[in-house]
Amino acid sequence: MSDTDAIRLAQDERTDLADLLAGLTPEQWHAPTLCTKWRVRDVVAHIVSFDHLGPVGLVGRFARGWFVPDQVNEVGVRDCATLSTDELLATFRARVRPAGLTAGFGGRIGLVDGLIHHQDIRRALGLPRTVPADRLAATLPFARVAPPIRAFSRVRGLRLVATDLDWSSGSGPTVEGPAEPLLMAMAGRAHALDELSGPGRATLTERLIG
Repeated sequence: MSDTDAIRLAQDERTDLADLLAGLTPEQWHAPTLCTKWRVRDVVAHIVSFDHLGPVGLVGRFARGWFVPDQVNEVGVRDCATLSTDELLATFRARVRPAGLTAGFGGRIGLVDGLIHHQDIRRALGLPRTVPADRLAATLPFARVAPPIRAFSRVRGLRLVATDLDWSSGSGPTVEGPAEPLLMAMAGRAHALDELSGPGRATLTERLIG
């Protein structure tokens, strides 16, 4: 897949999320998501909070978060805390094309981040969708190895097999299921475990929920 394709897929994913957000009620904007401690508006703030940062701004953001990824992300969410939901949505619409950090690796950072967080919102609100197969096929390999996702420690020694795509990765006891719950489990979302099966599922469950 070319970088041009990855950017296009990321932009399409963000556009779909923006369309969802435009139809949410005020209560839904403040509802919890699968991201611990983050409401829907906080997830949206996180997604948009990196795109406008150049190299100097990015270093400053990491310094404010003491170079700890979770704290760095919280800094971005706090910076958007004064924005109304309408302002957040308008900012998101203006930034659907990845830029800055989210354009990294040819837009793959923006694609993975956008798709996972889109599902964090939809799953928590009970608003399922069918994720386009080309986006999942492009997301799974990168999510498997991207350090911010931290999937490596969760799926080490396991073979992941998507039952609705031609994709598999790793070796060991198998965990299988549709690509979307596989991705979400890789990202640490225990919400997806019930949709997976195979002899490796118990190990993955232990790693996600203890």
